[in-house]
Amino acid sequence: MKEHDVTDKIVKSDEEWRAQLSDLAYKVTRKGGTERAFTNDNYPKAPGVFHCVCCDAPLFDAEAKFDSGTGWPSFYEPASGEAVEEREDNGWFMRRTEVVCARCDAHLGHVFNDGPQPTGLRYCMNGAALNFEQEG
Repeated sequence: MKEHDVTDKIVKSDEEWRAQLSDLAYKVTRKGGTERAFTNDNYPKAPGVFHCVCCDAPLFDAEAKFDSGTGWPSFYEPASGEAVEEREDNGWFMRRTEVVCARCDAHLGHVFNDGPQPTGLRYCMNGAALNFEQEG
């Protein structure tokens, strides 16, 4: 697993992000979009780490992934307490908690209180915001 210091904030211009990312990844991570359900949850069921598509920071361990039935990759906890940040999101006439990459502020998805134990949380992430690095 690649180690990154989350205090090393990554800041790029809109043009730089647009050149680096696919259209969908740009829309999701830089503009706060949401991909359609069941479009990007096709990761292998193997040990590994999910990284930010924008800055490659390690975000979620595959061991914390579970099948939520929602059509988006779901995890019950981040890889570390410093991997992601949570922000209040009152868009779309809803009250939710947005999850962003702590290193580059990429929009990843939202966290809900209806997940499995041991945390009871469901980090519902956009697959377009993640790259999977399989162990071994």
